[in-house]
Amino acid sequence: MLRHLLSGLWLLAWCVAVVTTVHARESGPAVTEAAGTQADVQPPQQTPAAKVSLETTSVEELVSVVRNSIVTIRHTGRDGDQQGLGTGFVVDPDGLIATNLHVIGEARPIRVQLADGSQHDVTAVHASDRPGDLAVIRIGATGLDPLQLAQPDSLADGQEVVTIGNPRGFERSVVTGRVSGQREINGIEMIQLAMPVERGNSGGPVLDRNGRVHGVVSLKSLVTPNLGFAVGVDRLRLLLERPNPVVMDRWLTIGALDPAEWRPLGGARWRQRAGRISVTAPGKGFGGRSLCLAVEPPPADGYEVAVWVKLDDEAGAAGLAFESDGSDRHYGFYPSNGRLRLTRFSGPDVLSWEVLKEEPSPAYRIGEWNHLRVRRADGGIECLVNDQVVFAVADDQLAAGSVGLVKFRDTEAEFRGFALGRELPEVMPSESLRTRVKELTAGLAASPVLELPQTVIGSLAGEGVDAVLAVEQRASALAREAEALRAVAAAVHEQQTLDALAEAVSCPDAEIDLFRAALLIARLDNPEVDVEASCAEAQRLAATVAERLPEDADQESTLAMLETVLFEELGFHGSRGDFYNRSNSYVNEVLDDREGIPITLAVVYMQLAGELGVEIEGVSFPGHFIVRAAGDQQESIWIDVFEAGERLTREDLAKRLKEQSGMDLAERHLTVASSREILARMLGNLEGIASREQDAPAMLRYLSGILTVTPGATRDRVLRMVTAERLGRREMALADARWLLEEAPEEIDLGQVQQFIDRVEEQP
Repeated sequence: MLRHLLSGLWLLAWCVAVVTTVHARESGPAVTEAAGTQADVQPPQQTPAAKVSLETTSVEELVSVVRNSIVTIRHTGRDGDQQGLGTGFVVDPDGLIATNLHVIGEARPIRVQLADGSQHDVTAVHASDRPGDLAVIRIGATGLDPLQLAQPDSLADGQEVVTIGNPRGFERSVVTGRVSGQREINGIEMIQLAMPVERGNSGGPVLDRNGRVHGVVSLKSLVTPNLGFAVGVDRLRLLLERPNPVVMDRWLTIGALDPAEWRPLGGARWRQRAGRISVTAPGKGFGGRSLCLAVEPPPADGYEVAVWVKLDDEAGAAGLAFESDGSDRHYGFYPSNGRLRLTRFSGPDVLSWEVLKEEPSPAYRIGEWNHLRVRRADGGIECLVNDQVVFAVADDQLAAGSVGLVKFRDTEAEFRGFALGRELPEVMPSESLRTRVKELTAGLAASPVLELPQTVIGSLAGEGVDAVLAVEQRASALAREAEALRAVAAAVHEQQTLDALAEAVSCPDAEIDLFRAALLIARLDNPEVDVEASCAEAQRLAATVAERLPEDADQESTLAMLETVLFEELGFHGSRGDFYNRSNSYVNEVLDDREGIPITLAVVYMQLAGELGVEIEGVSFPGHFIVRAAGDQQESIWIDVFEAGERLTREDLAKRLKEQSGMDLAERHLTVASSREILARMLGNLEGIASREQDAPAMLRYLSGILTVTPGATRDRVLRMVTAERLGRREMALADARWLLEEAPEEIDLGQVQQFIDRVEEQP
């Protein structure tokens, strides 16, 4: 197949064409369901609002009557910004609103804006239906105008309908169209609508000319913009009759601090994501003070506590708290307005606060991450920034308290690497290492740095206008050198991570620590990934499940409890609206955000099940990774972790495969995946995303990862060879080409590989 592709521009063109098919990709978004519990709640009363009479014929009149019942729904994405915007409509005067499940985003903060402009936080997800992509949410408002639900099967093909929604952010836009038929999609009966449906229409009502709701807009056609689909009202009726309420305290699990580790005090919004703790909003204490204390107590006979901190604005203040009584008394060491400050807080207001020391430090890097450390021993306090002592004081008025984090005013800050112990290691590079780096990188883009003391400035000023040009040229040269050094730093990190990945897979496949190796894949893109912290988090999560298991728990009851904790209580779920976000392929972020694609959710599930003594294997089912457990009679039990642990039969899998690809199910489709195959597939997903985004450096990084895990992957070797050559990485490109010559894969035209080598070697 590849033999005729290796000449001149052949490779680059083929690279673009083949990159989307080289690896098995995960399937795209599907409908979801919120985690919840059954409750005995009576269905709401359906009292039509501003009752549209049977004589209504005007769309304008219809809209004027129902508009007050239409709401705008927004939810926050994994990065804290608005991710989703959709539509909903009132179904009960006491604050119940119907919409799509994908509109509210699982485990996300949700806000509703009514027609009068008022904003309301959602207090509960009253009911949810994953297959039907429906949700009913509750807000703390009463006296609303509900729409009337039509009787099932009362909508005729060809009948005119009206929808009101927020397409592309244009709130309460009106669209008219007709019912063009009924269709079954993913096993759900849907109303096919001949009308344009855009992003933001989702969750809006499908109304007849009498203002009755016949369906909820759910999907747009991928074939034509003038075709959409809606879930029928009969499914919404069933949902209202048997709700499964989940209060927002349970729904909002993403980013919540682990109460076994942290105790926030005094308001503000403390959140955790990808190994970092962030804080926003003022605290309730004087000056916006808020604390986040570690549950672990410090050693009684002296300790060190440290953290990395980065302020969004140097006018803010945030850092370490220690010797806290859990209320208003504690010490604080933190940057403020570019200076370092040590304060003793003896009460609730400024009259009881005393600044013990405040000084600038040349070691403090404005606008960057800075490492704060406090040494506490024998009544003394020593404060360091980036391993440099800033000041030391003797003060023992506060003692034997907790340690943690503190922030003031409107400061927004991030923290990472919190550490507590009797003695903590230094974090900054040693002088010898800095010297070696300087020697190795000297002359990358410029000669040694030019010093400009006042005497030199005075001297240059007498050299005429050419002196200014010379200085500017020097500045440009230094900027190029800085850019080159950053590239070196990135390349060193990449190589170190690939080396660690190579070591992780150097053992027999059955002995590979899959979870740890998957974390190294995430670390390829993010040097701040804390592998050990994520492994410890998985162990804590497994322990939480184990505590709730009876002593005689069998395999099925163990998995059932694991799924209850993961999917119903903690909100782990398949990513729907943001499926191709690279974060979904980073296992540490899947663990933190509780959102992922099939294969990463499966890796987390397999790790936790293994901690609980249940062996789970991955299965490379085409397009949608699943897992397998052995039954009581050694029969396979297939589980779809993306769909909250749905059990699948062979017949289910055969139907899925037939619908997706037209193929008949064969044993090869149910082959258990080795750890190396799982890791390569994860990297392949990332490489596919990078290809779509035309991010060649990332493609090269992921291809190197694939070849680290599976060195014999010929097609990936060819892709890396071309990509490396394109990016000027000649040594890597030539090394891959020579590998092809030495291994001589049957599908490769070795003569064309030699031509590639000759061409690259001839380049200046």
